[in-house]
Amino acid sequence: MIETPPGDASTDAGPGGFQGTERGSQAEVGSRLVCLDALRGLIVVLMALDHANYFVAKVHPGEFWGLPLPEYSSIPAFLTRFVSHICAPGFFFLMGVGIILFAESRRKKGWPNAQITRLLLRRGFVLIGCQFLLENPAWLFGLVGGHMQATGAPGGGGMPFLYFGVLFCLGASMVFWALLRRLRPAVCIAISVGAVLITQFLTPGSGQVDHLFSPPVRVLLVPGQTGIVQVYYPLIPWFGVTGLGLAFGKIIVRDRRLAVRLAFAGGVVFLLMFSALRLAGRFGNLHPPGTGWIGFLNVTKYPPSLVMVLLTLGLCLILLALFARVGQGALSPLLTFGRTPFFFYVAHLYLYGVAGLAFPRWASLAVLYLVWMGGLVLLYPFCRWYGVFKRSKPATSPWRSF
Repeated sequence: MIETPPGDASTDAGPGGFQGTERGSQAEVGSRLVCLDALRGLIVVLMALDHANYFVAKVHPGEFWGLPLPEYSSIPAFLTRFVSHICAPGFFFLMGVGIILFAESRRKKGWPNAQITRLLLRRGFVLIGCQFLLENPAWLFGLVGGHMQATGAPGGGGMPFLYFGVLFCLGASMVFWALLRRLRPAVCIAISVGAVLITQFLTPGSGQVDHLFSPPVRVLLVPGQTGIVQVYYPLIPWFGVTGLGLAFGKIIVRDRRLAVRLAFAGGVVFLLMFSALRLAGRFGNLHPPGTGWIGFLNVTKYPPSLVMVLLTLGLCLILLALFARVGQGALSPLLTFGRTPFFFYVAHLYLYGVAGLAFPRWASLAVLYLVWMGGLVLLYPFCRWYGVFKRSKPATSPWRSF
């Protein structure tokens, strides 16, 4: 959840959806990539829908390796979950892009590489700490608020008290790539593709779903629960998705307009590869496709199967290219959310967690969507205020880590 680059002044979008002019601000002078902020804003909005589903409707399907994929009672129920699939891959990919754009903006301001690396490492460790200090307590609202219909994680062995979620994995990925960010794009891509493919080869079969893998194995590769440790986002595959973002960020630095063209073309190629592998139904699926179009799109997320990575990043890249052709005014609400992703993330968990207490049993989809949209309306002015507040701080301020 790093901005791209953080705190730089927002200006009017020029051709191709990128900032075409620069104007001074009290904080800094720079040019933001509006399409990246807009995509991040859409991602956090869809993420809020998924988490409102957890807290309010008491439903949160889990697409785990080794367990049957969730079944859905209706098309709206499936789509409510499906649209959120771009969130985690989009976060990790955009963080990789942000690492490169942040480093480039600070390099132009005269920062030495060591200082850039130190700040990125600090941000990574802040995210890791916030997993346990800020995020984990919020999930307790789901337990207090009533019964939750969900697919249990593989493994077991007691009550999970130590949850390694998305903030931990984002922070660890930032630490990892902060140290390797100066590698050539081809090397970043090779490491990333290798990490995603290793996941496909080494993920256990369904016969080991009850095996209590060691906590390090859980954290690195095999999501699930072992005793008090519960992992949803293992590091190896998500390192890979972040590295692809780094490679794309390096293309943006060289030629922004070329990056937009490559985003659309790459998105189409990814979706074609997804379709081919899904039709084949073997390597890269982790679960074979089910019947009908819902079964075709119902993919494994924990860990991310190759088809899940191709599908979600393909959609993200196409959306990125489309947003690059839309005026900044039309994207304003998404930009507000997209420029304060960490603030939004923490605030929305507690907001929907508290809202869920009003529904001790469950809520219908109609009520869920009303609560979700009401939450966005409440969060908008606070995110707008926080964005202004953060941009008023110097580049080295600890507030920039949030």
